[in-house]
Amino acid sequence: MKKDIFIFNSGRLCRKNDTLMFEGDEGKKYIPVNDVECIYIFGEVDINKSLLEFLCSSKIMLHFYNYYEYYVGTFYPREYLNSGFVILRQSETYLNYEKRMILAKTFISGAIKNILQVLKYYNRRNCEIDDEIVQISALLQVLDEQITVESVMAVEGNVRQLYYGCFNKIMNDNDFEFVSRTKRPPKDRINSLISFGNSIIYTLVLSQIYQTQLDPRIGYLHSTNDRRFSLNLDIAEIFKPIIVDRTIFSVINKKIITKKDFNNDLGGIILKDEGRMRFIKEMNEKLETTIKHPDLPSRVSYKRLIRLEAYKVQKYITEDKTYEPFVAKW
Repeated sequence: MKKDIFIFNSGRLCRKNDTLMFEGDEGKKYIPVNDVECIYIFGEVDINKSLLEFLCSSKIMLHFYNYYEYYVGTFYPREYLNSGFVILRQSETYLNYEKRMILAKTFISGAIKNILQVLKYYNRRNCEIDDEIVQISALLQVLDEQITVESVMAVEGNVRQLYYGCFNKIMNDNDFEFVSRTKRPPKDRINSLISFGNSIIYTLVLSQIYQTQLDPRIGYLHSTNDRRFSLNLDIAEIFKPIIVDRTIFSVINKKIITKKDFNNDLGGIILKDEGRMRFIKEMNEKLETTIKHPDLPSRVSYKRLIRLEAYKVQKYITEDKTYEPFVAKW
C-alpha cells in the first residue's frame, strides 16, 4: 500500500534521478516515489518546476498547509482517469434537484449514523450519554422529511450541537474542556484538534477521489460554486466521526497529546509540530486498521473504504445504483 508523506521541517523537496529527495537541517532523505500516494507540507519547503513535472507523471498530489493549520491549496496533477461521460452525469445529477437531495441526505445520514456508533461505543464505557443518543436518533428520523439541502444541513447542525455536547463526558479532562465550535482561529485546544483533523481528512478524501473518474469540483451537499473542491467535503462527512473524532478522543484519553502541545498565537490556539506528528500517527493507525467488508473477499483498511465510497457515489451517478453510505459496525 502506498503511503502519505508528511513534511513538518523546512527545507527543499526535489527530484533526484527517479526518486524524491528532501533536504533539511537534518540532512538528505530519499523517498522512493513508488511508495508515495500524496505529500502533506506544513514547513517552509522549496520546490521547483522539475519536481512538479515529476509528481505529475507519478500521479502524486501535494497538499499545502500554513503555520496556523489552515489548508492553503493542492497541487492537483493532470487528471488521468476523468471521463467526459462521468463529468456530464455528475453535472446532470447536480442540476436534478431531486437526485441532488438524495445524495445530500445520504451523506448526512451516513454522518449521523456514524456519530451514533461513536456515542454508543463510549456509552458502553460508562460515559452516560443515553439522552443525547435518543435525541440524535430522533433527528435522524427527521432527516427524511427535509425537502431542501439547506434544511438537511440544518438538521446536521442540530446533531452536531448535541454531539459536541458529549465531548466533555467522553474525554473527562479539564485541560480539554469543550464549549462550542470555533474556527479561524480555533479558540481552544479541542477546536484546534477538530480543525486540524478535518483539514487532513478533507485532503485525504480528495486524494482518493483523484483515483476515480469523479470530478471533485462537483459536490452535492456542499454547493458547487467558486470553491475549488466540494465533493471531498461531502464524502468526508461520513468519515469524520469515526476517523477524526475517534483520533481526538484517543490522543486525549491516552495522554498522547497534552496542553503542553499547544501555542496561543494571534488569539487562537495552535497545535505544535510535535503534537501534529503524534496526532497524524494516531490517525494513520486508524486509517490503516482493516475490517471485513461484506462485498469483498479480503479485509480492507479505512483508507481504502474512502475510495470505495467514492466508487459507490460514481455508480449512483452513472448507473442509478442505490447508494448506501458506509456505517461502522463496531
